Amino acid sequence: MASNRHLGRIVAMQTLYEYDFQGGAGAGVKLDAILARNLNEFSSSIDDTDFVREVVSGVASRVDEIDGIIGPAAPEWPVEQIAKIDKIILRIGVYELMLARDVPPKVAINEAVELGKAFGGENSSKFINGVLGTIYRGSDVYEPEEDHRSKADQPKSEAPNSNDK
Repeated sequence: MASNRHLGRIVAMQTLYEYDFQGGAGAGVKLDAILARNLNEFSSSIDDTDFVREVVSGVASRVDEIDGIIGPAAPEWPVEQIAKIDKIILRIGVYELMLARDVPPKVAINEAVELGKAFGGENSSKFINGVLGTIYRGSDVYEPEEDHRSKADQPKSEAPNSNDK
C-alpha cells in the first residue's frame, strides 16, 4: 500500500506539473483530461486512484492558499521563482501536511523529499525538506517531542580519532 501511494504521488506530481507547464486553466488546459490519461497509463499499478484524484484536485483547488503557506517559509524564494518541479512537490507536501492531514506529518515531508530527490535538481530535496520543516514547526500539528524522539533514534556519530590524520 505504501509503495502504491508513493506511485500515486508521482502520478499526481506529473499531472500537476504538466497542467502548470501548459499554462493551467487560464490557457484552457483540462486538468481532468491530463489526470485521466495519467491514471490510465498507470492503471495496472495503482489501486487507489481516489487518493491520486484527491491530491490533484485538492492541490489544484487550493493553489493560492498553498502558495500563501509556502511564501513565508521561503522568503528568499518567491513562489513564482521556485523551479516548477520543486513548486509542485512543495504544493503536494503542503496539501498533505497542512490541509488534508490524512498522513502523519513526517510521512508527508519524507514523501516530498523523496520526490525531490528523484525528480528535482541537486539541492531540491534539501530545499523541500527545509521549507516543509519550517511550515510544520510553525503549525498547530507540530509535536516537538517527535523531533526529540527522531533524533534519539538516530545513531550517534563516532568521535573523530586523532590517529586518522
